[in-house]
Amino acid sequence: MAAADDLFDERGTEVPLDDVVRRAGLGSGTLYRHFASRDALLAAVFWGRIDALCEEAESLLAAESPVKGIVVWLRSLIGLTMRRGLAAALAADNKDGGSELFRYCRETLDAAATPLLERVKEDGSFHPDLEVSDLITFTHAIAVAAERAPDREEHADRLLHLLLDGLRTREDPLRDL
Repeated sequence: MAAADDLFDERGTEVPLDDVVRRAGLGSGTLYRHFASRDALLAAVFWGRIDALCEEAESLLAAESPVKGIVVWLRSLIGLTMRRGLAAALAADNKDGGSELFRYCRETLDAAATPLLERVKEDGSFHPDLEVSDLITFTHAIAVAAERAPDREEHADRLLHLLLDGLRTREDPLRDL
């Protein structure tokens, strides 16, 4: 799994599984005995990270500032999905209900983000119409846009800052258009 994780980060989620086998120093039979498909390997690599991200969301509910709590969590989410090809792979799996991996990730992330989002909406920091699915979609878009930039973390932070500025509650200048 460590070899797959490294290669997914270096070359994207479509890296040939034979390359994973070589990096791990295993035979292909060993890989396929444990992981019947690419999705199964992706799931094994990323489910643990998704669970850790959800635990982080829960702990951030105690943050003094609701905005700080959600921003820290969104940065972590973008950092995870910015791994080469993961955000695109998760989005591609959404067709026709998606794979088990996509459904698990989406449901788990939505459940983790909902209390954080409700907290910032309740204190009036974010637009009241914002839905958790919007927020997750925006963060995946940021990850896709920034993942190949040479300064990907800085680029992602800039895009997140612009997004958050747009989500703040204030009179809607587009309302009369």
